[in-house]
Amino acid sequence: MHAIVVSQPGGPEVLEWREVPDPRPTRGEVLIEVTAAGVNRADLMQRQGFYPPPPGAPEYPGLECSGVVAEVGEDVEGFAPGDEVCALLAGGGYAEKVAVPWEQVLPAPSGITLVEAAALPEVASTVWSNVFMTARLRRGETLLVHGGASGIGTCAIQLAKALGSHVITTAGTAEKVARCLELGADEAINYREEDFAEKVRADVVLDIMGAKYLRKNISVLNTGGRLAVIGLQGGSKGELDLGAMLAKRASIHATGLRNRPVPEKGVIVRGVGENVWPLVAAGAVRPIVHAVVPMAEAAEAHRILESGDHIGKVLLAR
Repeated sequence: MHAIVVSQPGGPEVLEWREVPDPRPTRGEVLIEVTAAGVNRADLMQRQGFYPPPPGAPEYPGLECSGVVAEVGEDVEGFAPGDEVCALLAGGGYAEKVAVPWEQVLPAPSGITLVEAAALPEVASTVWSNVFMTARLRRGETLLVHGGASGIGTCAIQLAKALGSHVITTAGTAEKVARCLELGADEAINYREEDFAEKVRADVVLDIMGAKYLRKNISVLNTGGRLAVIGLQGGSKGELDLGAMLAKRASIHATGLRNRPVPEKGVIVRGVGENVWPLVAAGAVRPIVHAVVPMAEAAEAHRILESGDHIGKVLLAR
């Protein structure tokens, strides 16, 4: 088969479409013939040499894909060759085929194309696990989403709104602010023009910035508020005001997804299938796709993501 290989750490130009050995499914794995793959910031970090795949994972980038089941290993439950599926991966999505534990595979949701389905596994799993499983956002509470025009942000806005929450988001341009409002955000703040900390009070904050926003994120939390940190674009080390935390009875959760054990990922993926997929089928949550790029041209997809001009997901399609 062919796959995107990182020839050496560096810029997008180090991504090469090469012939590589075919994967084979081992016990408990499903072999997927890939139709499309999502592009995530973690892929950019892996390309730069900062985020290697976990032990045993494919070396090629790609944390989510959609496609058709080509083969199943022993002890696989619920899937058979020919099924249209999408999957949460530890790596390997930028390829013609990928083997993945069956617990991380979902039937492709109805109401969207198989290519569009590649935009959902990573973002839906991230939002569901952090906002709803860990931070326990409840109907009627307020969620603040940073980076509302990103793949994760566009999913979080729609999902939280569909489940009955008040949603506020930040974004960096007037166009992105408008798009967030179109997706259902009740309020959208251009962080280049306004200080969100002066305007917002929230029960849950979904943060991609880390240290840069730590103080402000704590300041906007209501009593009993929860801060979920899923990214460190603004740095990894910041000063934490424990007095403010105590006064608000607040909590901070910092989580990752890629390195979790398969059983933990399986619980998250089942939660997505049970709670998010019906909303996708009903049209209440839909993948927002900025661009679909041929897989062999993955370098261009990385350039689009690095530009920061995109709204929603960038996909690679065969």
